[in-house]
Amino acid sequence: MPLALLKYALGLGERRRHFPAPQPLKKRYDVLVIGAGGHGLACAYHLAKDHAITKVAVLDKGYLGGGNTARNTTIVRANYLTEEGTAFYKESLKLFENLSSELDINTMYSKRGHLTLAHTDAALRTARWRAGVNKHLGVRSEVVGRAELRKLCPQLNLSCEVRFPVLGALYHAPGAIARHDAVAWGYARAAYRRGVDILQNTEVTGVVVEKGRVVGVKTSRGTIAADKVLQAVAGHSSLLANKLGFRLPIRTVPLQACVSQPYQPFLDPIVVSGSLHVYISQSARGEFVMGGATDPCELYNTRSTLEFKEQLMMHILELFPQLAGANLLRQWAGLADMTPDFSPVMGKTPIRNYYIDAGWGTWGFKATPVCGKRMAECIATDTTPALLKPFALSRFENFALVGEKGAASVGH
Repeated sequence: MPLALLKYALGLGERRRHFPAPQPLKKRYDVLVIGAGGHGLACAYHLAKDHAITKVAVLDKGYLGGGNTARNTTIVRANYLTEEGTAFYKESLKLFENLSSELDINTMYSKRGHLTLAHTDAALRTARWRAGVNKHLGVRSEVVGRAELRKLCPQLNLSCEVRFPVLGALYHAPGAIARHDAVAWGYARAAYRRGVDILQNTEVTGVVVEKGRVVGVKTSRGTIAADKVLQAVAGHSSLLANKLGFRLPIRTVPLQACVSQPYQPFLDPIVVSGSLHVYISQSARGEFVMGGATDPCELYNTRSTLEFKEQLMMHILELFPQLAGANLLRQWAGLADMTPDFSPVMGKTPIRNYYIDAGWGTWGFKATPVCGKRMAECIATDTTPALLKPFALSRFENFALVGEKGAASVGH
């Protein structure tokens, strides 16, 4: 038994609250963050830590980390297709590696290696393209053939007697997984200890704007004044932006996933197939975490479907036929906020002092550390960091899109 746990049980250690008790609303804050997911909490933490802005409140209509942060599949990688995307996620990957020490919590960060399978010549060409961009920016990625695949993932079915034979793969050695709720809890606790208020069960019903500038928000518990506001509400981004009178180029669709019962560890790397629209990894607890493509129609609903499960399992069993007897434990869905170029929207909005963090689609979790750090810089200085400039909302007016569709782990 760890000594700290024994001391706590005997009442000998310091008993500090992991999270704050419910708090009354204050009348005013320097910064309000709408959304207590990983991104919102990380931004609040960095505002306090890096910029000494501690009069900050994080608001959420539900509970801490209960939205998409609780519904993702925990993959961390930086093997993107564009230079802008690769540089952005390279910094996030670096921050993830030291996150447990920084937040004083075990995020269960585990390097596994990430394999993006290629079933066609076109997919192999895209893999070579991505590997070239990655190497140019100092990110470890390389194209491997079937012989290397047998060594990296001997459990993978490389038979040519299947419908979609594997020709090769993009191998991203730093690819990893981390515990999603530990990341959210770690940022929340670290922010709270620096003076940030976390207000759960506090729904934002409107934003107060005067002369084109945000001055506060209306909530289910009353109105709060603020100098600056960050919107980080994932799949509900368009709905909140509509209340302020500006449109986002976002369509919201459910993204489903499922997990098996725990089994003896046998799959080390993360395996992805964009052609088959599937991905699979094995968690530290032995569960197989599996997901696929987004649903075809726009919907603000996190229901799960039998159709998704049947299509997913058909392709999973082609890659790993030995899982035919595995039992599914649960199935769920999140809300993916998809942009036309499959890249996020970060930074300033047409409303002065109102900032946005949206458009993450299927890869918001892996951006949590870098987004928190750079959005905090953007809010504190009211200038857009170089790393965020390519992802400005204005790019859709200027036709300067950042096309990341080729780096999607699954089909959209």
